[in-house]
Parts: sequence; structure tokens; C-alpha cells
Amino acid sequence: MDRTKPAAGDNIAVLRRARGIGQETLAARAGVSVSLLRKIERGDRAATPPVVAAIARALGVSTGRLNGSPYTEPEELETQLNALRGAVRRHTLPREDAPEPEVLAGNLAKASALRSDTRYGELLELLPTLLGQVTASAFTASGDAKAWARVADVYGCAFAVAHRLGQADLAETIVSRQSWASSRTWNPAAEAATAWNEAGVHQSAGDYADGLAIVDRAITAFEGASTRGSASVIILGSLHLRGVVLASRHRDRAATESHLNVAKGLAEQLPEDRLLHNLTFGPGNTALYELAARVELGQPDRAWEMAEPFSAQPPKGLRPNRLGRLHIDAARARLALGDYGGAEESLGAAFGVAPEMTRLHPMAREVLRVMLIAHQRARPGLSAMARKSGLR
Repeated sequence: MDRTKPAAGDNIAVLRRARGIGQETLAARAGVSVSLLRKIERGDRAATPPVVAAIARALGVSTGRLNGSPYTEPEELETQLNALRGAVRRHTLPREDAPEPEVLAGNLAKASALRSDTRYGELLELLPTLLGQVTASAFTASGDAKAWARVADVYGCAFAVAHRLGQADLAETIVSRQSWASSRTWNPAAEAATAWNEAGVHQSAGDYADGLAIVDRAITAFEGASTRGSASVIILGSLHLRGVVLASRHRDRAATESHLNVAKGLAEQLPEDRLLHNLTFGPGNTALYELAARVELGQPDRAWEMAEPFSAQPPKGLRPNRLGRLHIDAARARLALGDYGGAEESLGAAFGVAPEMTRLHPMAREVLRVMLIAHQRARPGLSAMARKSGLR
């Protein structure tokens, strides 16, 4: 029986053996070196997202299967996830009535704050009712574009939850619902935000080339339909940042630098990071995406050179969902440089600013796995983080 553990490196070894595949065969099928595969399975090296995607294809499983889950019992979130699935399935048949405008506005603000603060459990509790409320309001408004934009934004929050909880099929369905809502807004920004999430579905699955094609198409459409202004800068810049992630994981240095250079130029037009349609863009977030790209492109020294001053003084205007990712990528860079103590420090900072996201993040758990194996007698702080992440 091919039971899997909570982190990618362990799961690769378990599933490979369960299928009776040798390391040489799997490495050849995945297009990675046998040496790298051995190091990943032993815990000497963290499995990166592109490697996880390649091995998942070779094993015939999803990337989610390899990344695992921090939840020891699926019942932990089963009730709430089923409620969200039901609300998504009933997208044209909301059970809720349209609330008073001030009530709806308050619930929308709460959902946006919970998403930015990475409080996914609380957001999951709120979403089924909120989806019904916002959809009922849009139907009542009879074609009001702003009402449908609110529906699209709530589906954007739902996507963030499904994605972070590793519910790939649910995330894909949510994106289709977001597209349904955004098409009723006549708003290029809402449609671009949907494309950002659609590309994210391909990113999670390791289909980086397809994700890049979606980003390029969305950029072309948005540039042809939008007017100038800060709102357009936020949307267009965010699409290029998605392109940075996809291109760097695809190991396309030219495309990475191209998207990054455009994003940097756009970021210069904003004094600080701003949020629109659940997309954050500005100079700080652009720097964080560059940092992550340097890790993906095998440049941990450059990544840590960028991360070190940010770790002491984070960029202004960024919420916990972005700051947590800063520290996770810093941990990845420090681990690649052999700085185990520094990697532990950076992960501790990630848990401090965004505990729920860090607990759930596949790369945070993978970094922890490698450090646990390196330190047979784990330090108390390391053990505490491992327990939070479901590794012990």
C-alpha cells in the first residue's frame, strides 16, 4: 500500500518503491539526474517545485499527491470544504438572500483581510455563506457590473483557500466560476485577475508553459482594453509577476528577465504596494518575486543577498501573505547555501508572521524535512515547527 508522508521528498521515495521503479529509471523519465534524485530521497536536498512537477508526471500522479498535506486526519476540514464545494456547485442557485449593503460590505472586507492575513481556516468558514450572499446581490442588481465584480473577487478569495489547502480540483472549478462572474462585469481588470488565477492552476500542476501562454494572452488582452492609471499598473504588473514565477520554474531565463524588467518599470510608477481584485503590486512585491525567481533559477546567493536586508526591514505595505512567502524563500536560499541555522531562523520568521500559510506551504515543509534529517537530535524550535507542519 503506497501511503504517503507530508513532504515531497518522502513521498517521491514511497511512491517510487510502491510502483517498483528504480531510481535510475525514474530519474530518466523525469529528466533529472540520478544524483539529485538520490539526494532528494535521502533528505540531503529539498525537492523544488519544477522537480516535483517532473517527477509527478513520471510517476503518473498529481503534484498535490507528492507535496502531501499537513493534516493528519482529512476530517479536520472535510465539513468546511464540503460546504464550500456545495456553494460553488450552486453558483446560480444561492440559498442566501441578498443582505443589506452595509452587511455585505463588511463581510467582503472581512474576507479580503482574512485572505491577506493567511487566516485560511476562518476564511473557509465564511466563504460558503458569503458566496451565496454576493451572488444573490448580483442577481438582484440585475446586471450591475460592480455587483458581479464583487462576486469575482469572492471567488478569488475562494481560489486562494483551495490552492493553499491543496484542493486542486476545487481550485480549477472555482476559477471557472470566477471566469463566469468576471465575464458579466465588462471590466478588463476583473477578467485579468481571473486569468492570474487560471495561470496559477497551471503553475500548481507544473504546466509552466501553458501558464505562460495564459499570462501572455491576458497581458495582450488587458493592454488592448484598459486605460492608463494606477489600477491598470497594478493589474498589468501582477500579470507580469505571475509570468516571473512561471518562467523561472520553467527555467526560461530570458522570459524571466523580460517579465521582471517590465514589472520593475511598472512598479516605479507606484510609491508603495497596493491591492486590487486580490492582487498585490508595487516595488516591494516585485522585489519579493525577483527573490523567489533567483531561488528557482539556482541563484541562492543572489536570492539571500536580496532577502537579508528585507528580513531585517520588510518592504512597506505588504501583508502577511506576502511577508510569509519572503521568509520561506529566504529559508530556501539559506538551505541551498548550507546555512541550516539561517534556514531555521527564516522559517521561524515565516511562522511568526504567517503561521497558517507556512504550516501549509509545500516548500516550507520540504525545507523542514531536510533540516530534520540533517539534525538527528532536532533543536526544540525545529521540532516545534515540524509538529505544526504535520511532519511529527
